[in-house]
Amino acid sequence: MERCIIFCAAEFDALAEPLGAGDYLIAADGGLRHTQALGLEPNEIIGDFDSLGYVPEGGVVYPVEKDDTDSMLAVKRGLALGYRRFVLYGGMDGKRLDHTLANFQALGYLAQHDAVGFLVGKDYLACAVKDGGLRFPAGAEGDFSLFCLGRDALGVTIRGLYYEVENAVLTSFFPLGVSNHFTGREAAVTVQDGTLLALWERKAGFPEYIPHTLL
Repeated sequence: MERCIIFCAAEFDALAEPLGAGDYLIAADGGLRHTQALGLEPNEIIGDFDSLGYVPEGGVVYPVEKDDTDSMLAVKRGLALGYRRFVLYGGMDGKRLDHTLANFQALGYLAQHDAVGFLVGKDYLACAVKDGGLRFPAGAEGDFSLFCLGRDALGVTIRGLYYEVENAVLTSFFPLGVSNHFTGREAAVTVQDGTLLALWERKAGFPEYIPHTLL
């Protein structure tokens, strides 16, 4: 599947998987430094460029005083181009905790628009799913946590992880899904009605996304 790959301005470790020939690369403001370090030519460069400190050649400039973060500008641009699978780098390990939380919300925004996004950090990956799920192959290792985004998440089922539940309810005000972990078995997390934010150790890799039509 062709993907929209977004490079944000915060800390960047390395690509979590090879880029594909059909991937569309967007550098969001200071994320341009990451593409330059990798020797990549982004398809678009967008942002207010307060992080980068200058307007690069070909950059699409937005005002500093705006509703969208630079990451969200890139997410909306990718959606407008028709992409439904996103990978965001440089959006989890920065000094600005508020921007990390904003990027979690960007994952939720993608889920609300029938898309799936993966936020890649140095040690963790994150993804939001609405009325759908994630499936991990056997052999995955590390910690796994699950949180509710927005209204109560109904019909939450966790199988193959150390703590399993069937048809549970997660709310935004109690961390019931924190500190689970893989067991080596195939694992799956699904929600029938609502949106979940999942975080897991990067070494477990990218899971298979399960759309609501396949639940």
